[in-house]
Amino acid sequence: MELAYIPSPSRGVLYLGPIPLRGYAFCIIIGVFVAVWLGNKRWIARGGRAGTVADIAVWAVPFGLVGGRLYHVITDYELYFSPGRDWVDAFKVWQGGLGIWGAIALGALGAWIGARRRGVPMPAYADAVAPGIAFAQAIGRWGNWFNQELYGRETHVPWALHITSSEGGRVPGYYHPTFLYECLWCIGVGLLVIWADRRFTLGHGRAFALYVAAYCVGRGWIEYMRVDDAHHILGLRLNDWTALIVFLLAVTYIVISSRKRPGREAVVEPGAAGEVPGDEPASAGDDGDGDKAEPDAVEAKAEAEAKDEAGSATKKS
Repeated sequence: MELAYIPSPSRGVLYLGPIPLRGYAFCIIIGVFVAVWLGNKRWIARGGRAGTVADIAVWAVPFGLVGGRLYHVITDYELYFSPGRDWVDAFKVWQGGLGIWGAIALGALGAWIGARRRGVPMPAYADAVAPGIAFAQAIGRWGNWFNQELYGRETHVPWALHITSSEGGRVPGYYHPTFLYECLWCIGVGLLVIWADRRFTLGHGRAFALYVAAYCVGRGWIEYMRVDDAHHILGLRLNDWTALIVFLLAVTYIVISSRKRPGREAVVEPGAAGEVPGDEPASAGDDGDGDKAEPDAVEAKAEAEAKDEAGSATKKS
């Protein structure tokens, strides 16, 4: 008899009349709102305009959803295209199945398109939204709890997840709640990026690269605990190899970028940083400190020079 455990929801969808309200979808939507909200605050603090993050997210989010689903379907194609399976299920995103690697890759492409349309540097935008993405992942993982999926090995620890569904090959029992482990890890990653960004003034995409590297470390050991079917290469799950490769790429980027482009971008959105309403640009008559020379002083100097020239001419004659 288990004295303590994490219960699974009796169902992952509620119906408002004929309209289904799915817990998985709610978690993703809430995560997107959190990422955009925090990203907007960080973008404004960097000197950008309010609303820019949301405008670019309009491109990034749909691309990310498509990329996440494509990665899942491609790496787990047998779930949809093997004998006895219905390929139409590949389009049923609400049933779960979004690969973070594909979501980040294609989401970055969408963000790049949006950033170009707004005329802002993509690395600066990525730095602004990095911790928000980590927090969004933490929230999104609770969608797996609603669907009773992505749990780990069987265990009897007090925080074990009680799986009650037997659909899709599940075996009811008590398992490591890997969705919760990843949720907590992502929260830690988001806080780490915020701290490091303030402490070391990260710029040129290095805050985003730190988020990627830190997430990969956690994903590596969490993935190792999972027991759901997955492709293996040399004894490791495919996602473990992906995490290792992406981690190395992120660390390499941080090292090279810090050497070639130290510091942080001075301007992240042209026309928005450091402007004060009513300020006028410095003109040719300004002094070295940017203060305009007094008109009377300029006229007096010119008059004195004219008198000196006239006196010189009289002496010569």
